[in-house]
Amino acid sequence: MEPALRNFSALNQTEVFTSVFNSSCRFNEEFKYILLPVSYSLVFVLGFVLNAMALWVFFKMRPWNPSMVFMFHLALSDFLYVLSLPTLIYYYANRNHWPFGVAACKTVRFLFYANLYCSILFLTCISVHRYIGICHPIKARNLVKSRHAHLVCGLMWAVVTVCLIPNIVFVTTSRRDNDTLCHDTTSQGAFEQYVDYSSVVMVLLFCIPFMIILVCYCQMARALCRPRQGLSASPQGNNSRQKSIKLIIVVLVVFAVSFVPFHITRTLYYTSRVLNLHCEFLNVVNFTYKITRPLASVNSCIDPILYFLAGDHYRSKLMFVLTRKQRATTSESKPELVEIQPNIK
Repeated sequence: MEPALRNFSALNQTEVFTSVFNSSCRFNEEFKYILLPVSYSLVFVLGFVLNAMALWVFFKMRPWNPSMVFMFHLALSDFLYVLSLPTLIYYYANRNHWPFGVAACKTVRFLFYANLYCSILFLTCISVHRYIGICHPIKARNLVKSRHAHLVCGLMWAVVTVCLIPNIVFVTTSRRDNDTLCHDTTSQGAFEQYVDYSSVVMVLLFCIPFMIILVCYCQMARALCRPRQGLSASPQGNNSRQKSIKLIIVVLVVFAVSFVPFHITRTLYYTSRVLNLHCEFLNVVNFTYKITRPLASVNSCIDPILYFLAGDHYRSKLMFVLTRKQRATTSESKPELVEIQPNIK
């Protein structure tokens, strides 16, 4: 017995996790080798096309108002994230083998959470800005300028980066048989500390912004339900109200599809592992968590809908560019008609 104990204690933390955890509870994860590559491939194709188009349209629309500034940074965050997806597609299609090194693993995991929380914060900024415009229109004209929006966006990038520095430290790779794993959390020895850290980040970058959005939308709903008088009854006022309603719908859809399910299932998954609950329950929680991971990436495809429906002049600019290109293509395809003048002497 003593030699066995000595051999057991000689294992490193990752090997302990692999041998002991899998011997007591082996996860059935065959589904993710199909689900994750397929879903990430779809997100990559759609997210790349839609966000590249959005960034191009935003550059064509300069100078920007504050709303456009927030939407541009949101599109930039989504675009940077989808660029990292090919490595994850290869990783899961190759059945959890990561050949790209530790630095690439840390970068890919960082970009996932950076996009997740930057998207939440930029959607919060868009919602607060629209709330001020609807509920305090006079203050909005003097209070919020484009330069202020740029400063706020820079602050949001800085806050997310600082909050995710520990995540870069926690994330690591490990060996399992002949495969190299790229953990989305950390090694088993530091897992409880990682759960404490991720819980604090979730409260700061998800729960608090989500509560702010709900408060803003409740106040906006009250203002939009009031009888329209004066300027609010004008066509411009009606257009602003319609944009605000569309904004509320799209943002709530993003949270309902991407952010809320992911954070709920991740919290259940982390808690179940820390408490070492029954194996069957762990398998169910692990299954639901793995399903919501690609859903958390779908926001990169839904956000461009927000620009199209609620963005100021975005739809008209996009349609103008597309129709102009179509007209140019049509005119090039038509044979040129040359009028032959009679030869008069």
